[in-house]
This record gives sequence, structure tokens and C-alpha cells, in this order.
Amino acid sequence: MALDPALRDDILRTVPSLRAFAVSLSGNVDRADDLVQETLLRALANIDSFRPGTNLSAWLFTILRNQFRSEYRKRRREVEDADGKYAERLKVQPEQLGKIEFNELRAALAQLPDDQREALVLVGASGFSYEEAAEICGCAVGTIKSRVNRARNRLADLMSMSGTEDFVPDSVTRGLLAER
Repeated sequence: MALDPALRDDILRTVPSLRAFAVSLSGNVDRADDLVQETLLRALANIDSFRPGTNLSAWLFTILRNQFRSEYRKRRREVEDADGKYAERLKVQPEQLGKIEFNELRAALAQLPDDQREALVLVGASGFSYEEAAEICGCAVGTIKSRVNRARNRLADLMSMSGTEDFVPDSVTRGLLAER
């Protein structure tokens, strides 16, 4: 069976968002790429189960999330570099402030409970509505709203952020935001 070109284009438009979500779940770009590839393979293999007129993006995100969780359960029993000494030797210290801040954000995100991080990434970074995120996660909209709120508050605490000045890089940007 040939894939409808419009459906193919819709799937391809979702790939960058899928990749960003996969990176947020796995914390590893290579692993994220593998997750996205496996998601697309599974989606194409089961394209007959997709109901036209429903949210394709949510369907793909659900496949990716389920794939990640399945792999996580399998890998949970594996032990690789448990003390992190090998990985520590591979690190290169960042030289730019932006990279340091990004690493701090990733570390703070990693400290969030899985359900809160997942909800925050779906709503905050991937642009899904609360309703779409609830559909992807299989829970109530209020639950997603609560998870996002708790995640945002916890991130602010973890990163010692209290006001706008903590969120913008320089005085010029802060000034622009203050004028609004």
C-alpha cells in the first residue's frame, strides 16, 4: 500500500518536534535519533491503525513515548558505567556561558519527576496544548496542567530563578522586557 503524500508530509513535519521530545526523554542525541527512527518505523508499519481526522502528531508522540518507556524498562536491568567514571573522562568543559546554562537546564530537568518533565516538554517546548498533552500521556487535562505548573516551579527553584532578570542574558534584553 502506498502512503498518501499529504500524510507523509504531515509525518515529516512532525520529525523535528519528535526529535526534541526524544532528546528530552533520553538526554542523548544519538539515542533520541534512534527513538525517532523506531517511532517512524512503527508508525508506518501500523499506519492502518491511525484514524484520519485525529491528531497525527499526538499519535506519533504517543508511539515515541511508549517506545521510550519500553526500552527504559529493558535497559533498567543493564548496568553500564555505573559510577560514571568513563563518561566523566569523555566530557569537555563548556567554554561559552550559553552552553553552561543549557547544561544547567538539562541537569535541572533531569531532577524533575518523569511525569512532570514529560508534561513540561510537551506543553512548553513542543507546543502541544494541554488537551493534546493529556491525550499523549493518557491522563486528564487538569493533571497535565498541574504537572506543568509543578515542573515550572521546581525548575525555578532548582535553577535559583526568581524574576525576569534571571531568565534573560543581558541588560539590553531585560530593558526590552521591562518596557512592555
